Order: sequence, then C-alpha cells, then structure tokens
Amino acid sequence: MGQRKKARLSSVQIIALGFFIMILTGTALLMLPCASRGAGGASFSDALFTATSASCVTGLVMQDTGTYWTTFGQIVIILLIQTGGLGFMTIATLFLLLLRRRLGLREREVVVNSISYTQLGGLVPFIRFIFLGTLLAEGVGAALLSIRFVQDFGWGRGIYYGVWHSISAFCNAGFDLMGSYSGEYSSFTAYAGDPLVILTLCGLILVGGAGFLVWDDLARNRLCWRRYRLQTKVVLLMNLVLVVGGGGLFLLLERNNLGAGLPLGEQALAALFDAVTPRTAGFNSTDTGSLSSGSFLLTIVFMFIGGNPGSTAGGIKTTTVFVILLHTFSGVRREQSANAFGRSIGDDALKRATPVLFTNLLLALAGAMVVCAVQALPLADVLFETFSAIGTAGMTAGITRDLVPVSQAVIVFLMYCGRVGSISFAVALLEKRALPPVTLPQEDITIG
Repeated sequence: MGQRKKARLSSVQIIALGFFIMILTGTALLMLPCASRGAGGASFSDALFTATSASCVTGLVMQDTGTYWTTFGQIVIILLIQTGGLGFMTIATLFLLLLRRRLGLREREVVVNSISYTQLGGLVPFIRFIFLGTLLAEGVGAALLSIRFVQDFGWGRGIYYGVWHSISAFCNAGFDLMGSYSGEYSSFTAYAGDPLVILTLCGLILVGGAGFLVWDDLARNRLCWRRYRLQTKVVLLMNLVLVVGGGGLFLLLERNNLGAGLPLGEQALAALFDAVTPRTAGFNSTDTGSLSSGSFLLTIVFMFIGGNPGSTAGGIKTTTVFVILLHTFSGVRREQSANAFGRSIGDDALKRATPVLFTNLLLALAGAMVVCAVQALPLADVLFETFSAIGTAGMTAGITRDLVPVSQAVIVFLMYCGRVGSISFAVALLEKRALPPVTLPQEDITIG
C-alpha cells in the first residue's frame, strides 16, 4: 500500500490561520484583569472586538483606548498593531534570522505571499530592509510627535505617547490614547490646527501605506523616474491624485460647514488630514459625524480604495482601482490594449482586480444588510461602518458602541476579511488540489 500524502496547509491558509490565532491570543490577554481599568476585566466581546481591530490594523473600538485599557492593555494593543501591520510572518522571519536559522523553501513561500513580494530570491535582505525602514520611519515619527506631547504631558508620558502613536499611524491602525486628554473617542480633534502633529501623522500614514516594494524601488533608483517599476509609478500617481485632489475636494465641500470661520491654513490642514486618514488610518481631526453629505460619501470611497499593495494599509488598493479604470477607459475608446507609462497592462491584471473590487463591495453591502436587519440604525451610518471595517479604515459615524452582538460579529468578520484579503479568505476556505483543466464550449452574450 502506498503511503498517503500528508495534507498540508497552503500559504494562504497559513496566513489566515496565523491572523486567527493572533486575534485569539490578543483576546485572551485583553481579558486579563490587569489589562483594563474596570473591575473583573474586559468582557469577551470587548476583548475580541479590540483584538481583531488591532490585529487587522483597523481602529474601530467598543471602548476608548486611552481611558478603558491600562498600560498593560495598551502595550498588548500596540504589539498586535505592529505585528498585524508588518504581517506576523514578517515578524516571525525576523525572529528566525535573529536565531540564525535558515529559511526553507516552504517558509519563503509563505512570507512572499504575506508581504506581496515578487520572488523567492533576495527575500532575507528585503525583510531586513523592511525592518530597518520601519524602525527609521517610526523612530523619526516618534521623535517629532514627542516634541509636542512632552510639552503637553511631561517627559515620560509624552515620549510614550509619541512612540505609541507613531506605531499606530505608520501601521495605519487608527488607535489613539487621546481620550484621557481631550475626552473619550476624541482622536486628534484637539490638535486639528497643529501642523507638527497633523503633518507628522500624515507622513507616517503615507509612508506606511506606500508599500514595501515601492520603498525598495525608491531606495534603489532614487529620483530617477524613468527607472521605476510600473507599480511604483502607478502608486505615486494614485497617491498624488488622492491626496491633492481629495484634499481639494474636502476643502471645497467643508468650506461652509466644519471649515466655516476658520483661517484658510487650518481649513487646508483639516482637508489634507481628511484626505489622508480615511485611506485605512482611522484617525480624525474633525467630527466625522458632522461632515457634509458630500464629504461623508467621499470618505466612504477613500476607505474602500485604501492604500497600496504590500503595505500596512488595507482597502482594495490603489493599483486595483487604477487597473479597472484604465481598462474601462480603453474599452470605451475601443483600444486593443490598456496602456500606461509606456507599458501594456494585460487582461490578466483585470481578471485579478475585478473580483477584489466586487467581493469587497458585496461583503460591505451584505454586512450592512445584516446590521440593518437586526438594528434600527441610519443606513448611511451603517454603510460607513461596514465600508470602514472591510477597508480596515477604523473611522466611524458614532454607532460602533451601539452595535448589538450580532452586528459586532459582522464587523469583526469584515475586519478580518479586510486584513487577510477577502479573496484570500475565500481561497483559504475553498482551496483544493488543482484539477485537470476543462474548457467548456464558448458562447457570447450581450453586454450593456
């Protein structure tokens, strides 16, 4: 009798399982009495929701982070954020390297899928580059934020706040400790007019959400645009359009609303933050619930788009949107191929991008239907919440704390899918051994 081959998990399944175990571990730690300030410790639902939000770098919370959790609980949360932001496989690889263990082919395959790297060769130097780049970005961000926070909170607390919020911003997590300073769930509204804090947070969010492959390309080719990869050019273009164009739109939409009576400089600073933070960062310097209808809708769109592939950010990613728009415009113009920056982007990219867009869209809408079915909440606020969860954005119109257990479970599931990847989650559940390809007869249907 031939030996039966042992079934083994695919790399996608390992990543999905790893995040699941990380969430359960975080939940157990946050339920310890020493993790929260209330008597008896946090409830399972509060701990699970917070651990999922932190591991999936989302930022939605049932309890204010600065006032409800102790220093121990806050450290657990920030460790979950750092691990979830970089990817647990990246962290595990760093430990293996510190222990001077060689990476086998299997480990390399899982890490490559975890960080969206393109090849198995050169992986170890790339992981070191990610680690050093993260230390540099978070270190500079912590130093700049500490300048202001030391003035407001003293040396010990100020440095702690600087480091903590630098990690949260770089990982696009959206968790903050400002509830103990300016009121629960206030985020950075007290610093809305402070350029040092706002611009530092914006810089950390954009650097963390740029993508590790883009870091590598920029480091190798410096300022030589012609030598950049196509992905780097697309990412830089999309970020420029979303930040500058989005900031201009927010400035226009809020000029007679939240910006009324403010100096133009403060309006521009608020508009810039409003354009950057929905791209999965989750902070806010203005009252999200008071945004105009146009800004509310624009924020949902930005949360859905998110950051860039292979980064700490979530969403469907800028490259997905770019590929779909490019193919749409080329189809309207009846062009034979979709071209950008002197390169042709084939139909295979479109076949990968379309399921990502529609799967995330359907999950957000289905989640909103379930929440509306069990609770009488405003539809706009529910849609804002579900799109925030699937995009791991962490922004809310103020209904998170009103969610019943069923609605909480929906948001937890959406946050998990948003971080692991909705397509990856489906593959992890349904993946089987490849079957021989069978091509069925082809038949045309009418489109449009």
